[in-house]
Amino acid sequence: MARRAHVVIDAADYFELMQEAMLGAHQRIMLVGWDFDTRVKMSGGRRWWNRHRSTRYPARFGAFIAWLARRRQDRMRVYVLRWNFGALKFLVRGLMVFDLIRWGWNRAIQYRLDSAHPFGCSQHQKLVVIDDNFAACGGIDMTGDRWDTSAHLDNDPRRARPSGRLYGPWHDLAMLVDGDAAAALGDLVRERWRVSGGGELAPCHAESHNPWPKGLVADFQNVEVGIARTRARWHGLAERREVEALFLEHIARAKAFIYIETQYFASRRVAEAIAARLAEIDPPEIILITAARALTWLQRLAMDNARVRLLEALRSVDHAGRLHVYVPVTKGGTPIYVHAKLMIIDDEVLRIGSANMNNRSMGLDSECDLFLDAARPANSHIGPAITRLRHRLLAEHCGIGMDQVARALEGMSMADMITTAGQTTKRLSPFVLRTLSPTEKRWADSAWLDPEHAEAGFEPFGMRAGLFRAGGLAPPDDLKEITP
Repeated sequence: MARRAHVVIDAADYFELMQEAMLGAHQRIMLVGWDFDTRVKMSGGRRWWNRHRSTRYPARFGAFIAWLARRRQDRMRVYVLRWNFGALKFLVRGLMVFDLIRWGWNRAIQYRLDSAHPFGCSQHQKLVVIDDNFAACGGIDMTGDRWDTSAHLDNDPRRARPSGRLYGPWHDLAMLVDGDAAAALGDLVRERWRVSGGGELAPCHAESHNPWPKGLVADFQNVEVGIARTRARWHGLAERREVEALFLEHIARAKAFIYIETQYFASRRVAEAIAARLAEIDPPEIILITAARALTWLQRLAMDNARVRLLEALRSVDHAGRLHVYVPVTKGGTPIYVHAKLMIIDDEVLRIGSANMNNRSMGLDSECDLFLDAARPANSHIGPAITRLRHRLLAEHCGIGMDQVARALEGMSMADMITTAGQTTKRLSPFVLRTLSPTEKRWADSAWLDPEHAEAGFEPFGMRAGLFRAGGLAPPDDLKEITP
């Protein structure tokens, strides 16, 4: 259970809330991520008030952690764990070298690189756990090119790298929880720390203190929170495919609609589950919001081409025209990069985490998602709050008010509402499938760079039986068993 759960939209708010929560830490801060860049600014370095006096704290992540650990090194510890691949990035990140040296000299800070996974896997979880009583889980890394407000302004001068160069608009999500849910994430993080070679850490001792940010009114109160994980089999550790199983269960369960925000759409298993629903006589409406294209050429080769192939296949079975795929764009027409990982089912299920809809997130990379399910007796009251969140996201993407979204959806589908919202401000633009070359199709169908499990990594071309493993558009037998 969580006494409170809250969804944070976009990194500008998330960074500030994380800094405020860390200011309230008494015993331990644990940070687990795909990447960390100590140069990013978390806030404006506002004053922090305690019972005796106010103190101005640093805005930069690296300086802030050093400042906080120095002030409390007699009673608090900070543990930072990041994926080992690309660890030498700090050599070209200027000030980060000096930040890590400062961290290394402080006995209250431990910084480790996580290599506890098979070759080709990544540590992809993004977790913050404070005092085992507050936690955050989602898609937001405390690194560069992440900060943005929900306005997603064109050429926002605040959206700049340490070099001063601007980067594009960025959309992301995370969920905050406290209570027993935070304690459970604390168990998960301590296990990851141990597996990475950091040693055993005892749970924080119980106390009444809670570092929940002051003034933050939670979206959800007294809710049961589920945790779904992915982990590859490695050195005696069992494989976990909870993320994949939950995707299939939730997609099969949908009655009216499935609302998705995802960085990638390349998972064969997820596509097969959606294909089974689209082939029904009366399928649910499916709204998929995704990035226009991946960031690097290798990601585009692995993910973008597979997305085209999967969407082509899905549209061939979408007899009722219920699948709608969009890219969010700014008022000026710049695509907003979607890094969020979210799914809402019938305003009954909400899931947010680190897992993308690609093969790697199903069985290769370490992932962690949180979900709320209104079917659980303890959560019977959460439906209206999930509805408000969905309306808020649609309002952000379409550049209109939440009230307008709510009124429009009383008489039309989400796709019709998106169409009638207009094109004069921020908007959701239909995703256009491009034509792939024969070579691109071969790369996409092989999934060579996006394997479904560690043992399948880098297997030769031609080893798979078509885009869907059954060799065609008919879903495999194991999927048919869960299709309503």
